[in-house]
Amino acid sequence: MPMHRVGESGRVIEFAPRIDELLCRYRGASLFRLEPDTIGVSGAELMDRLLRSRPANAEERPTFKPVQGRLVTRTDASTFMQAVGSDVRNALQRPLDEAVDLTGRWPHVAHVYLRNLVFGNERLRFRVLVDRRLELTPKLTWSAVASGAALLGRPGQDVPLSKLAALVLDSTTYGDRRYAMYLYRRVAAPVCFTVSALVTNALWLGAPFSDDVSNRNILLEALRLLPPSWNILRMASPEFSDVDARIGPKDDVLLLPLLSHRDPKLWDEPDAFRPDRWEELDGDNHPGYFPFGHVSERCWGRHMVLPLAERLLDIVRRDGLVVNPDQTRGKVELDGLLEVSEVRMTRPMARPMARP
Repeated sequence: MPMHRVGESGRVIEFAPRIDELLCRYRGASLFRLEPDTIGVSGAELMDRLLRSRPANAEERPTFKPVQGRLVTRTDASTFMQAVGSDVRNALQRPLDEAVDLTGRWPHVAHVYLRNLVFGNERLRFRVLVDRRLELTPKLTWSAVASGAALLGRPGQDVPLSKLAALVLDSTTYGDRRYAMYLYRRVAAPVCFTVSALVTNALWLGAPFSDDVSNRNILLEALRLLPPSWNILRMASPEFSDVDARIGPKDDVLLLPLLSHRDPKLWDEPDAFRPDRWEELDGDNHPGYFPFGHVSERCWGRHMVLPLAERLLDIVRRDGLVVNPDQTRGKVELDGLLEVSEVRMTRPMARPMARP
């Protein structure tokens, strides 16, 4: 894999070949053909116009696309979003963990911490739905959902429930319970996946951080260089040809924040990790900056992701955790979220006392 230097730490990133090709071949290009039936877009102004041309359809909503052919209504989507939002707010109200040990391999360690923080009191059949291993295959996810829905009973009154779990247990039929459990997975897991990926990326890109650099700016810059959600797919639609005649009526469109976030026309030192740039920039309105999607349809989870990520960074910075100095290469694979895998976080070695 080609290597990309990521800062003064000496660490580098090895991108999967397909991602590296996008970065090396298409960065700075506004529109280009990726496949016979797929157009790639990374020009900020064109991305904006395309995303404004029509709302996402049911199949294009990652979290709330149909469940086994059953449409997820706006009412159901809103109900589940409000439930997980409440669970996250409750978790964030707790005092910062004093005894937690976050050393080990990230993002796995961070993911487990977040799962336990937000959903830690759940029964096993709920907690397994947030497991990273279910990402290996959709069949594994559906098996966990189906078996959990079949065997799940309502616990006693003294067993605490998250708002999300209560929605599942309020279902009256097996089919409704299975549907609700699948939505539990759809809203709970991405929160943990995204936050753990984001903070892992930030640590790899820039840690250790100066005390005067805010968590907010660190995260905004990590979202720029390594946005976990790095592409936005829109299926062929007549509106797109009206926006740009180079897009045919049968062309799907893949919009690429991965590239617009590094466009030299939009950013000073586009490949440098510079959290200080956000002292002057507005993350909600900067051209080409779409870490949580377009302003017309912001990701529902952004108000949960950033506070949870700041909490994680608070612990890492408080405890002085560092990337293992022996690890200088990190891989970013092409398998879902954009994240540096297998980052080893350690405590600094104690310095030996000077001899008199």
